[in-house]
Amino acid sequence: VQLQAFGGGLVQAGGFLRLSCAASGSRFNVNVMGWYRQAPGKQREFIALIGSRGRPDYVDSVKGRFIISRDNAKNTVYLQMNRLKPEDTGVYYCKLSTINPTEYYWGAGTQVTVSS
Repeated sequence: VQLQAFGGGLVQAGGFLRLSCAASGSRFNVNVMGWYRQAPGKQREFIALIGSRGRPDYVDSVKGRFIISRDNAKNTVYLQMNRLKPEDTGVYYCKLSTINPTEYYWGAGTQVTVSS
């Protein structure tokens, strides 16, 4: 399974970006899809995930600003990021888990930079 993320870039504080991550490869059953962020000098942290039935979960710092969604037909997960803050800056990675068998995959990451 390969994951390819798109949509990063440079934006001013208060602006918005939409990330997408598409999974491709041989036959697989997608379970949970999610996004993580690694800020400069910090460890990678959880941002949001969405289960196979569409139930989302978010880290407190992005609740009310970010929206995660998925298109199961396209094996794609999206992250709509609104009212961006400089502290949202980092490399955003998508993560996918499969079932039968249970496996985990990471995308290569896409840079998001929010200027103040």
